[in-house]
Amino acid sequence: MTSLPYHEVHGPADAASTVLLSSGLGGSAGFWKPQLGALVAAGHRVIAYDQRGTGRSPAALPAEYAIADMARDVIGILDATHTAQCHFAGHALGGLVGLQLALDAPSRIASLVLVNAWSKPNPHSARCFDARLALLGACGPRAYVEAQPIFLYPAAWCAAHAQRVADEVDHAFAHFPGEANMRARIGALRAFDVDARLGEIAAPALIAAARDDVLVPWTCSQRLADGLRDVTLDFMPHGGHAHSVTEPEAFNRSLLDFLSRVGTTAVSA
Repeated sequence: MTSLPYHEVHGPADAASTVLLSSGLGGSAGFWKPQLGALVAAGHRVIAYDQRGTGRSPAALPAEYAIADMARDVIGILDATHTAQCHFAGHALGGLVGLQLALDAPSRIASLVLVNAWSKPNPHSARCFDARLALLGACGPRAYVEAQPIFLYPAAWCAAHAQRVADEVDHAFAHFPGEANMRARIGALRAFDVDARLGEIAAPALIAAARDDVLVPWTCSQRLADGLRDVTLDFMPHGGHAHSVTEPEAFNRSLLDFLSRVGTTAVSA
């Protein structure tokens, strides 16, 4: 793989800590818009990026594409932005990237924020991805992105924010990364399994989950909490798979409180 994914840096250059934001299957830095202002206002330097093969980082992905490849991209971004160490926040697939980084390059990770993430495959999520891939293959990208909010958000939230959801669907369709890239990315997350290695990770972790997530059972986050060594739990009763979007005030409070407790990190390498 050549060149780095698109990335951007926000906040003060001389901040005491850097937070790197990694999104889920969609791959877009824009997923973290509800958190960006709060993090910068709290004095953090923030790095956000579009994952390889998505958004502003177009690239053909190999069929054997893996979470480890995504982790190497993050190391490249940290190097390019002269960031010795970061607090890594990842949603779903992004959380898997963080876990892989904590195993492969532990000195680069000051802490982990794992949002509706997991350490090994589970049958319910597998069924959801089977259905999504079948829809993509049989009906194409438009049907695939039309179904996406069902997995991301609670039904009541979708109904109350119908125009916003419609706009997001249109944007996702306009920027769809292509069927081959989507299949490669889903294949990577489905193959990920570090469950037996969780005890090797020393970085403090905030485990954030919504109990009404219809894509990833909250019990996957409980498994992370049981396996990791230094854990803060934040289980919300509702909010769905993307509860950092649907319940941003509550999520941001928990995030900023965790970051204030785990301390500062070096900014420049």
